[in-house]
This record gives sequence, C-alpha cells and structure tokens, in this order.
Amino acid sequence: MPKKIAAFGELLWDLLPAGKVLGGAPSNFIYRINSFGDHGTLLSKVGNDKAGRDARAALRNLGLSDENIQTDYEFPTGSVKVKIDEKGNPDFNITTDVAYDHIEINYEMIDAFSEADCVCFGTLVQRYGISKNTLRELVHESPDVVKFLDINLRKKCYTAATVEESLRMANILKTNDEELLITKELLGLKHSNLKDLAKEALETFDLEIILCTLGSNGAFCLTKDDVFYYDPGYQISLGDTVGSGDAFSAGFVHYYMNGQPIDEALRFGNAAGAMIATTTGATAPVSKEQILDFMIIPHNRNNVRFHQ
Repeated sequence: MPKKIAAFGELLWDLLPAGKVLGGAPSNFIYRINSFGDHGTLLSKVGNDKAGRDARAALRNLGLSDENIQTDYEFPTGSVKVKIDEKGNPDFNITTDVAYDHIEINYEMIDAFSEADCVCFGTLVQRYGISKNTLRELVHESPDVVKFLDINLRKKCYTAATVEESLRMANILKTNDEELLITKELLGLKHSNLKDLAKEALETFDLEIILCTLGSNGAFCLTKDDVFYYDPGYQISLGDTVGSGDAFSAGFVHYYMNGQPIDEALRFGNAAGAMIATTTGATAPVSKEQILDFMIIPHNRNNVRFHQ
C-alpha cells in the first residue's frame, strides 16, 4: 500500500544558467516520492506574485497538489541563483526573507503532517522564527510519525542551535560528507573519521539511522544497532548534481517506509541519486522502473575503504 509522505519547507525557483526551474529540496523530494508510487504532500508558502502563481502551475504540471501551499501577501516567492561549476556541482545564492520563511500553522497543515507515515524537513526553512516555530509545533503534534531530516546546510542559512534542535527532532538523518564534518565543528563532536563521526552523532542525538552520501563515491548507512552498510558510487556521464541528493532521500524513504531491508533501501537511493545526476535540473522524469533497470546494468563503481 502506498505510504503517505509529507515534506515541510521551501518551494522556490532555481535560477539556472539555462533558465528558471522549480526547485527547493522538499518539492524535489516530494516529486520523486510520487514518481515512486507513494502519496507525497508538500507544505510550503509562495508569494502573491507571478512567481508564486507560476510555481503553483509548475507544481500541478509535475502532478503535485498545491492544496497545502499557503499564499503570502507581504513576502515574495523564494528564488535561488544557481551557478554550476565544471564538475557539475551547484553553488547557491539564496534570497532571504521570502514567503517560505513565513509558513503559518493551521489545522490543514497539522492534519497533513500528523497523518503522514513519514515527514521530511531541513534547515533552510528554519532561518526565521515563523516557519521554524511552525515546524516545531507540527513535530510536537505528530509524535508517532517518522521524522526524516535532510539537513541541507546552505551557506549563511543555518546556526548551531538550529542544527542541534533539528537533530533532536529527527529519527533519520540524511547528510553528505561535507555537511557531517560541518556538523562536527558546529556542535563540538570529536571524531574526524566519517564512520566514527556518524556513530557519535547517532548516539549523541538518539537517532535511529544516519545516511551519508559521498558524491561520486556512493553512500553509507549506520543504524542505532551499529550495523554499517556501504554502496559504492557509480561512474556516470554527469549532467549536474541538482536534485541528486533529494532523489537519494526519496529512494531510501520509499523503500524503507514500504518495509524493504535497509541495505536495499540504501542501494535504491544511491542508484536514484546517481541516475538523476546524469540529467540536468532536479525534476527530469525518471521512473522507478528506469532506476531498477539502471541498477542491473554492469557499471564501473567507485569504492571507498572504511576503517572498521
């Protein structure tokens, strides 16, 4: 049976060199969740402007509902100027004090959040008090829902307090190697080895699972029972990495919430992220079947050795 997955956070326009594309990690994530056959709901806010109306239309064109997208009559729809380097990696210049910074609590949001099987959130939407407080109220109202933190540390858009509070709200953390090391410095963790650092974070913040992506070197997973899984990276023809991490998260959540073993969820998420990285933009249409086909094709893989 399809699972109900909700994501709280930013809906915005990515202003790419080739033009504007609908973006925001939560919307990218929900788009992939729906493409895998689950029921995804996005909770966000856009401005009462052309960009906001265009965002709603673009959502619907992607097959997503705008039912839980609020309208702000003071602040504009969010946007991000994205530069892509020669290796396909994005650099983000994120507009501040926009509509998604002012998401307000209401009964519809509480229902959508508390009735989900799993909810996803990050740190960008917590830059300002209104959205941050709304998220905390929603979490408080949803004690039995799986909380998935895709930490997404964007420059100048997080604080140590926000990161720590987010980790304490979460059951599952998805990070990348760079973000995990930033978290170490922010919160005074001790270990530098990624595997040991993941274990320290897991124990410190009472997490159930940590997922860490390693760019072209794949991803690993560590559970509260100290079980470690690693899936190597794929050698691919790179388009860009925009939305690749969101596809990884959606792939893992889809498998995990539908009762598949954690190692299989990691493998599917890693393949989803790799395959999206062969495309440009975050919402190129890629089906679950295409990813499964991609997984059975022989690939050259990038392996990393971990200290045991």
